[in-house]
Amino acid sequence: MESIVDFLIDTIGNWGYIGIFILMFLESSFFPFPSEIVMIPSGYLAYKGEMNLFLVVVSGILGALTGAWFNYLLADKYGRKFLEKFINSKKLNKLDTFFEKHGHISMFSGRLIPGVRQYISFPAGLAKMNGLIFSFFTALGSLIWILVLVGLGYFIGQNQELIHKYLMEITVITLIILAVIIFIYYKYQKAKK
Repeated sequence: MESIVDFLIDTIGNWGYIGIFILMFLESSFFPFPSEIVMIPSGYLAYKGEMNLFLVVVSGILGALTGAWFNYLLADKYGRKFLEKFINSKKLNKLDTFFEKHGHISMFSGRLIPGVRQYISFPAGLAKMNGLIFSFFTALGSLIWILVLVGLGYFIGQNQELIHKYLMEITVITLIILAVIIFIYYKYQKAKK
């Protein structure tokens, strides 16, 4: 495991901010590439003074946002034609209505859920969600997750066991906080009606 981590640190160190951007683009599009193996070593390199902390975070967010837009545009251009072969238009219209009302909270929360963050842009593209709202909430959710990962690398990057321990705990805590936010949002929407 240590040799893999060393390899990643060397690779990111050699590729620099463009490497972070490219790898986070891949992570945010439909390629199964975990952000943990990009942003934690990047945080560690920032701790060592080999990278700028601010530029690490910005590169990560821009890569994640670009990858999300790649999925969005793919779904916008080809998704509906493909799905109409399997799903009737009434159900697709329900998706449009849902994203019109709740797209912002869906994008924000989806970016914080492992296994969902790569794919949440597809339904947004299918529903032709407003581009500015899509970008803002995608970037906001990505920022929070990237800060968590970079923070882990920055503060405990030398100790891989601690990273594995805290990454699991932080993911669980993030999901609990997210569940509370969604519950509050649900109650607010219900009270509005």
